[in-house]
Amino acid sequence: MKKSKIVVIGTGAVGSTTAYTLLLRNRMDELVLIDANHNKAAGDALDMNHGMAFLGQADVWAGSYADCAGADIIIITAGAAQKPGESRTDLLKRNVAIFDSIIEQVLPYNKDAILLIASNPVDIMSYMAYRKAGLPVERVIGSGTLLDSGRFRYLIGQKLNIDPRSVHAHIVGEHGDSELPLWSLANVAGSELQLTDAEREEVFSNTRDAAYQIIEAKGATYYAIALALDRICTAILSDEGAVLNVSTLLNDYHGVSDVYLGVPCVIDRSGVRKIMDITISEEEKVLFHKSADKIKGLIATLQL
Repeated sequence: MKKSKIVVIGTGAVGSTTAYTLLLRNRMDELVLIDANHNKAAGDALDMNHGMAFLGQADVWAGSYADCAGADIIIITAGAAQKPGESRTDLLKRNVAIFDSIIEQVLPYNKDAILLIASNPVDIMSYMAYRKAGLPVERVIGSGTLLDSGRFRYLIGQKLNIDPRSVHAHIVGEHGDSELPLWSLANVAGSELQLTDAEREEVFSNTRDAAYQIIEAKGATYYAIALALDRICTAILSDEGAVLNVSTLLNDYHGVSDVYLGVPCVIDRSGVRKIMDITISEEEKVLFHKSADKIKGLIATLQL
């Protein structure tokens, strides 16, 4: 049986928590941590290895880009933090430069892996990685609105006192302020949600603003995104054909093209096998176009 190998590039809060989550859930045989601060990656690897007596078997080490060779999935969580007084566009430009450097160093060692992008703004970074890497589009995936959809399902479940795993509901578009809820498709066992307009607005605003609430409280979000990334990796490695709201390149999807946005996709060993053809309302379509236009506008500022 072929051994599975995952590389995590960037061992900040998201990267290290993702690596630990993958390890706890025994998702791979080999786990490589890469960071510009090699000591941080080495410390994380050592810390995880000290727990092997309580886990299954996995090889975990802090490596270099050469260790990307043979990886099934390369998760990129690296990126610059916004400096005081820095515009979002300037931050974008710095992150694009970082991504250029990362992709340039990965490709000589691996052109067959699936790139899973989690760095923010994730839709733009995923688009940039796709453009830079020149890999088939199905193998460059952004974490998209999977986390947002999970938050959405949790908050709906809280309102209805129903397990969020039994709630079927989607957030699509940007992973950010212009995302939108697909209330027209939200249901529990096919039944329309019994929520008032005020309750729906409360649920969505808490979904959209969740990251701000968490960052204000503790400085960063990392547990739930790590679980979301683990879910995507599992769907890939187990060839599940699971429907997950990830960010992928759209081509005339409800009239939107040439932009990465979060939409329901079938995920298996090939990456994004297909984008689900869902029916949305006219109002939702207008909001979806606005979300796409926002991301396209930011990409245009980069003058690629």
